[in-house]
Amino acid sequence: MPRTDDGTSSPAGATSTSLLIRLRGIKPSLSPAEDRVADIVLADARRAAGLTISELATAARTSETTVLRFCRRLGLPGYPQLRLTLAEESAQPRTMSNNGTDISAKDSIDDIIAKVAFTDASAVEETAQQLDREAMATAAATIAKAGRVDIYGIGASSIVGTDLQQKLHRIGIVAFSWNDPHIALTSATLLGPGDVAVGISHSGTTTETIEALAAARSTGAKTVAITNFPLSRLASGVDFLLTTAARETSLRSGATASRIAALTVVDCLYIAVAQRNLRRARKAVVDTREAVAGHHVTD
Repeated sequence: MPRTDDGTSSPAGATSTSLLIRLRGIKPSLSPAEDRVADIVLADARRAAGLTISELATAARTSETTVLRFCRRLGLPGYPQLRLTLAEESAQPRTMSNNGTDISAKDSIDDIIAKVAFTDASAVEETAQQLDREAMATAAATIAKAGRVDIYGIGASSIVGTDLQQKLHRIGIVAFSWNDPHIALTSATLLGPGDVAVGISHSGTTTETIEALAAARSTGAKTVAITNFPLSRLASGVDFLLTTAARETSLRSGATASRIAALTVVDCLYIAVAQRNLRRARKAVVDTREAVAGHHVTD
């Protein structure tokens, strides 16, 4: 994935990535002062677009120099471009701040349903918008010809890993999903050139998944990371980086939105792999469906 001079990601082959999506992705890597600027921008992009650089710096309790550095972290040459981009994005019909999607004590059931639905739908739409097309295509081609695919995920990410394993296995790709740290490390050390290791972690900071991918890389296996944060430890040094764009709120850490976003990536990856040998994949799906047909109620 190409990167700007300051280390932020610029997905090759993707449609123009929303600045707010990009900001949420790099937020954990920002300095405390830059993070305060980010909080103001994400809380109300429309209001932030109307502030001068001095006003934004004052509101964030920082300096104008920090605001300019914040702009460069986003790949923008200066503050005017930030204001213009925020104004354009806040004018889009589908916008809601992070605070707007969080649950409050006064929310009705209708409010809860609307906020959850908005967050989950946005996770799918925004993930699709910013996915690196080139990385997806190359990762799919590598998996399609791999001798073996090992998938690592802990906690909620293990659900996504199991889904990917089941999908790949159904079209004839030898795949295993591991959520036990010891077994994951054992499997990773047995991989070699021609094999692929996939690490899944929303935060990109899960130690066990990072260690498993590092072990797989040391054996010569190709590595794929699926994470929400392109500058995270998990993303560092992998061959193929596939990012999600999910928003988690105070009550929804490890929420459905992050899994839906990762499952969107998994679905796209699976279809791209199947497409490499479409005739074989279709036959495998038909054969496996027929194999379990007798276990479905028909009346």
